[in-house]
Amino acid sequence: MTEFWVSSGHHLAGRTEGGGLAVTDELILAYLARPELVPPEEACMAERALHRSLVRAPRRAVSPGEIAAMADADARENWTMMLAFRDRLTAARSVEAAYLDLVRSGLNGTPPIFLNQLAHLILRNALDGCDDPYTLRAGELFFRPQRVSFVDGAALLADAEVIEARETGAAQSPLVAMLGKEPANELDVLTDETAWTYWSRSDAFTMALNLGSNPKSRQGLARAIEAWLRHLMSVEATIEPIEAIEDPDWRWFIGLDAQATRIGNALWNNEELDDRGRERILALFRMTFPDDSRIDPRVAGRPVYLLMAMDSDKRLSFKPQNLVAGLPIAAGSEAA
Repeated sequence: MTEFWVSSGHHLAGRTEGGGLAVTDELILAYLARPELVPPEEACMAERALHRSLVRAPRRAVSPGEIAAMADADARENWTMMLAFRDRLTAARSVEAAYLDLVRSGLNGTPPIFLNQLAHLILRNALDGCDDPYTLRAGELFFRPQRVSFVDGAALLADAEVIEARETGAAQSPLVAMLGKEPANELDVLTDETAWTYWSRSDAFTMALNLGSNPKSRQGLARAIEAWLRHLMSVEATIEPIEAIEDPDWRWFIGLDAQATRIGNALWNNEELDDRGRERILALFRMTFPDDSRIDPRVAGRPVYLLMAMDSDKRLSFKPQNLVAGLPIAAGSEAA
């Protein structure tokens, strides 16, 4: 099997009997090694001492006084959030269970970076053994914000962090800058001819996805969503890309990002969508359930529509937690 997404930390986690990911000391240490938590040169002794002690004993209890002793207010806030996050992870029977608990309890101020890291880790587990680069590149949307550009009228998705680095650094071609083109034009686009290169760059996130005119890209995203629901929610679903919602009796939708949720709510309330709103829609999907015994009776037998859209800055911030919170599961039949 070809390896991918090593940066998820998948290899550091243990395995539960049900196929979930078990939290190990090594996984916690990976969080402690992140640049956001490694004390900077100007950090006080209290922060440095806490970090050193946790590196030695990642699960040890931390008293409120140890946090209060830190001189920097931002450091106190960061460590308070990190330790609350660590404690939720270690208290749950699996990483997947911790994620479900976080989403269902309203996130409680959990930083987006933590949610993205969990989505990265969980989707890597859900897609273990996947050999389709289109599914894997589309799956990056779950944990990596994207920048959208239009090339020959087709929507092209590129990793936002990669693009921002190119815009602010020396990597951008002077010719591209002079002509005012998107830096995404310099990235390799995933095609049948370039797909074999995905494996060597899966952790670099430097391959663009042609969502607009390559049907395999939207199909890949559909497969990634199916795997996410199957693994995380124990829900079998069939998802297919569609060009438009032509259902006079549509009963349920899920916005895959904040912008799509706003657009979906407007359509639901029979509000007219202007040209700008229509232009922001990047993809539509129809989801059906082969077995709807766990589906809310109000929706059973009917499709659920998925909407994905970019914001006014041509950014896409996919929210996989919306698939958990928005899925029409009947009361009492949620996955544990």
